[in-house]
Amino acid sequence: MIRLTRLNHLPLVLNSDLIEHIEVTPDTVISLTTGQKIVVLESAEEVMERVRQFRRSIFEGLIRCPARDGTEPGPSPEQQRE
Repeated sequence: MIRLTRLNHLPLVLNSDLIEHIEVTPDTVISLTTGQKIVVLESAEEVMERVRQFRRSIFEGLIRCPARDGTEPGPSPEQQRE
């Protein structure tokens, strides 16, 4: 999810997986896979950078997964109940 701003300055949180394409008319128009169009204050480059940052944050979490880096896993479900 990325934070953007509508033209009327109201904040918007958008599921970036729904972005089909971004048009740059004088305004930035985001077309979604649902057919909806959203006009935002941010430039197309800003929107793309926010999508990249969001996706990078997801992948960084996977890279730090204890199963991948050899650290001790957390307590098992049985240990958590004790």
